Amino acid sequence: MRHDALIVGGSFAGLSAAMQLARARRKVCVVDTGAPRNRFAAASHGFFGQDGVPPLKMIADAREKLLAYPSVEFVEAAVVDAGAEEAGGFTVSLSNGERRSAGKLLLAYGVQDGLPEISGIGERWGSSVLHCPYCHGYEFSERQLGVLYHHGAQPPDHALLIAEWGPTTLFLHGGEGPDAEARAKLQARGVIIEPGRIAGLEGEGQELTGARIGDGRLVPIEALYVAPRTRPASPLAERLGCAFDDGPLGKVLRVDAMKMTTVPGVYGAGDLAMMFSNATMASADGLMAGVSMHRSMVFDA
Repeated sequence: MRHDALIVGGSFAGLSAAMQLARARRKVCVVDTGAPRNRFAAASHGFFGQDGVPPLKMIADAREKLLAYPSVEFVEAAVVDAGAEEAGGFTVSLSNGERRSAGKLLLAYGVQDGLPEISGIGERWGSSVLHCPYCHGYEFSERQLGVLYHHGAQPPDHALLIAEWGPTTLFLHGGEGPDAEARAKLQARGVIIEPGRIAGLEGEGQELTGARIGDGRLVPIEALYVAPRTRPASPLAERLGCAFDDGPLGKVLRVDAMKMTTVPGVYGAGDLAMMFSNATMASADGLMAGVSMHRSMVFDA
């Protein structure tokens, strides 16, 4: 089955790209596994006109609106392989056994978060263990907050930022920690520096009441900010020969200003292709990719 464009990933970036192509009356196929990165969060905040709406509802509503366009098809599956065709375009193999072909590919399958190996952190991810203060900070205003320090991935200045929302403890987790100048800035702002390793997080259910230090002390906190290492949610870009750059938190798919990767006809958008991201930026990135793909269909034909 031949499409003008096949989009791998049906979350904020992929659906935004598909909408632009659908409105340009192009045949679009969106392939998605149904496991968006922000599925662990009960609500998405800061998104224009959608503040407080659950991410899965936002995606479901966007998908419903997209499928109102007759040129759009949605397939619940994973893309397990893809390759270029001699005559131009690409053929992809799906986990349901189907094969599809398209003139253009968009890789918008996002990334997976590699959380630190600390007891109690995984089950609280997206609830009281957080990544973005602009997404979730307001809900924890003036509460006891924690920041897990990652040397090289998260600067100590991040704790200064988190302190905007409430009293903050920077957990070095047994690491060396920031230098003397950074420590002075943190202490001047009232940030407490805790050098001990965190043995585990405590609290009922997904709530957080404190971080248990290895020596037995419990440091009271109600939210912990972490900067998890990320990895692509699929090896598809590597199989296609796309180049990556090293970002502060993991590999980032290399794209140009028009969202094309280093492989002609293959585009990238969303968390996979951005150094820093949230739902709003992923949606905007997808919009740009969709427009760029359509313009290429018109002007590069």
